[in-house]
Amino acid sequence: MITQQHTATASVRVGLVGLSARGGWAPHSHVPALTRLPGFDLRALSASSDASARAAGEKFGVPLTFGSTADLVRGDEVDLVVVSVRVPRHREVILTALKAGKAVLSEWPLGNGLAEAEELAAAAEGAGVRTFAGLQARSAPAVRYLRDLVADGYVGEVLSTSLVASGRRWGPVFEPGGEYLLDRANGGTMLTIPFGHTVDAVSLVLGEFTEVSSTTAVRRPVVHEEGTGRAAPMTVHDQIAVSGRLESGAVASVHFRAGLSRGTNFHWEINGTEGDLVVTGGHGHLQQAALMVRGARGTDTAPAELPVPARYFDVPDLDDLRSDPAYNVGAQYAQIHTDLTEGTRHAPDFAHAARRQHLLHAIERSAETGARVTLAPHPLGE
Repeated sequence: MITQQHTATASVRVGLVGLSARGGWAPHSHVPALTRLPGFDLRALSASSDASARAAGEKFGVPLTFGSTADLVRGDEVDLVVVSVRVPRHREVILTALKAGKAVLSEWPLGNGLAEAEELAAAAEGAGVRTFAGLQARSAPAVRYLRDLVADGYVGEVLSTSLVASGRRWGPVFEPGGEYLLDRANGGTMLTIPFGHTVDAVSLVLGEFTEVSSTTAVRRPVVHEEGTGRAAPMTVHDQIAVSGRLESGAVASVHFRAGLSRGTNFHWEINGTEGDLVVTGGHGHLQQAALMVRGARGTDTAPAELPVPARYFDVPDLDDLRSDPAYNVGAQYAQIHTDLTEGTRHAPDFAHAARRQHLLHAIERSAETGARVTLAPHPLGE
């Protein structure tokens, strides 16, 4: 529960760290979701300075503005701190919020590497507060529908799954202001962001990886800024190929390529003893992509579209965002509201995020050593 004073019908008061009047992810995702959901009150924000915070507050109609996270969490006006800053700042902001006893939603990835993620998960457990990780792909209606199709036996026993996707970023050209994404040390990479979101959804639908073998490469060590043509070094892996086995015994293959392809940008097949499912989309950021599900089974000769049933679009206040990346963010917020006010555990928490980063770490280890890496079983749940 959020506080003793709040009931299941009360609004969860949100303090958003990293909301800027200049743009970014938060104005296009968190703000549209929070302002549509009746169970939330976007009460406060903090930015890099008092002036920046005031500008954002005026633009987005947020009444309380602060120039630091410490100031935002100090009072009792905020129940949930939302962390929407670059990955290298996650640790500092999250620890500040946890020390103040606040519930926290952190964007994915949780930490800059496995060690930070495990530290933050341990700190959250020690603080005894509710935490959430922004792995919103698992909240997407198409992903939840796919999970149920598989669970209900549409394909029979799953034999294998194959996924090929484009990372959209990390191609030959980078956006102005996006240079920090080129440095692997900053933690915002193709592996951690689109691959991480997507493999979390794959695991929701088909179960966890029990072993991985991987190959990674930097095929474009120098890329250029959009508009100016300025050259910049890139150390982020722009090719990631992973094969492995899932806990069901099914064989999995996942290949992410940087940038966008002139051919296939997202294609995911699930092949079983009784049928096949095919999921396609415009790019490999499964947490944002518009997806089409097709299937074939029995005597079917070719996959036909399986429209996502209306019951999976179960947050009516978000209906006008169905074609927008903010929809999945809002769907996860709806789960978070239930978790905070009713004590349920639907949305992934910091422990889940740390275990997911353990999988990414295993992929990196396999690529570095050339060896297959076995993963211990972790029941991550829904």
